[in-house]
Amino acid sequence: MITLHHKTGPVVQEQAIWAGGQFLLLGVLGGTIGLGGLGWAAGLAYGFATWALLSYALQRSGTSLGPADRVTLGRGLLVGAVTALVADRADEGIPTTIVVTFAAIALALDFVDGQVARRTGTASRLGARFDMEVDAFLILVLSAYVALSFGPWVLAIGAMRYVFVAFSWKLRWMRGSLPHSMARKTVAAVQGIVLVVAASGVFPFGAVLVALALASLVWSFGRDVLWLWNARVAAPSATVEGSVRV
Repeated sequence: MITLHHKTGPVVQEQAIWAGGQFLLLGVLGGTIGLGGLGWAAGLAYGFATWALLSYALQRSGTSLGPADRVTLGRGLLVGAVTALVADRADEGIPTTIVVTFAAIALALDFVDGQVARRTGTASRLGARFDMEVDAFLILVLSAYVALSFGPWVLAIGAMRYVFVAFSWKLRWMRGSLPHSMARKTVAAVQGIVLVVAASGVFPFGAVLVALALASLVWSFGRDVLWLWNARVAAPSATVEGSVRV
């Protein structure tokens, strides 16, 4: 969906600017609505992890940021803010409106970076992976936030992909390449939307809506696991797809 092209020279500078932007956004939140120590710690940890992992991936691949990747970095700033706010919620009672607004904008921009990548013809595998990791982490954080209201079972939505990846490290047959599926993409997209709606409290039966989203996710992952099991002999050394499945 997104790009990672050009020379490696500007990578350090761009990453430093992004890290500074993350710190600045956290500072704005701290100065306006208040951000406790736990929120600061979570936000800074997220920012540092993003900077370190993305810089390593870029240097290893010998590429640099493309136009759509910068959109994804912008989304990443919002995800960092949501992470800090959710971590701080138990202590500070951060207004739900702020969490929902930031998360909704981050989800909406997911469609923008994909369009930018396609229109500029600069899509890459590494860029798509970066985009996917931002999405996955946002869903994990949102599931933790909604779980505060509906119960710990909601965490299954955010944790399921990471459990899938963990099993793929141990089970070779789960590393096969999955076929393209619009159903998989649709189910993945629905999770973030449902979690934002549930967090906002505008839907009177939020728990039911989240339960239905979780059921669709279980179906999607279950279908893929079954497909990989049936195809385990045909592609024993295929590229690890489990690490990028959402």
